[in-house]
Amino acid sequence: MVIGLIPARFASTRLPGKPLVDLGGLSMIQRVVAQARLANLARVVVATDDERILRHVQDFGGEAVLTRPDHPSGTDRLWEAFQQLGSPAGTGPTGYDPAEVHCIVNIQGDEPFIHPAQINALVDLFADAATAPAIATLVKPVVSEEELFSPHLPKVVLNQQGEALYFSRHPLPFQRQYPPAAWLAHHRYLRHLGLYAYQPAVLQQLTQLPVSPLEAAESLEQLRWLEAGFRIRCAETELDTFGIDTPEDVEKARARLKG
Repeated sequence: MVIGLIPARFASTRLPGKPLVDLGGLSMIQRVVAQARLANLARVVVATDDERILRHVQDFGGEAVLTRPDHPSGTDRLWEAFQQLGSPAGTGPTGYDPAEVHCIVNIQGDEPFIHPAQINALVDLFADAATAPAIATLVKPVVSEEELFSPHLPKVVLNQQGEALYFSRHPLPFQRQYPPAAWLAHHRYLRHLGLYAYQPAVLQQLTQLPVSPLEAAESLEQLRWLEAGFRIRCAETELDTFGIDTPEDVEKARARLKG
């Protein structure tokens, strides 16, 4: 069984209450849930620290659980939510046995345009238990200098097995023989999309790791996992999406919905 969990916090420095922001008649979190339900997931559950979001999700027919408000990361919130979803006997609030779950997909609650095919690209990696990765995430080719040099769009380099070697807010790799304006013409760059999938036992291990030096330097949680020795398999997509973090992003999303 594969389940999708969507962390959704009410507090946001730049856009308070953003999961409830109206986008063309539907809240942002409702749009994320609707897109996730189109993917190959047995169920989709919102993990929130706020009763307003909990009630809202329940009102539109979605599933949600209330988590502690003091989690240091979305990964920790995810693990608490997974533990709440069912007891070992399968008598939990959603009535299933967590032991049956072989993959948990972490879907960002602020990406209303996420495509089901992006989620399925990760789910497919876990179809065979013998070859399933510990962790998987999504990458996309960089198509512009704006993307390449934006610190808000982390870049990633892979090994020959499609596993992440490093993530950075700086372009990777640095090309010594060319000026930065020519980098895209001489190398195929990849950027990271914030969609993850994990084996449940691995997710539990990730929540027990301390903040690492590289993570602290780049402010990228996945570097904590790499430093601890976990491998991260990367699936590639040509489909794009974008997160909503500011009022300007909200207007951009509304304009996109209007076509």
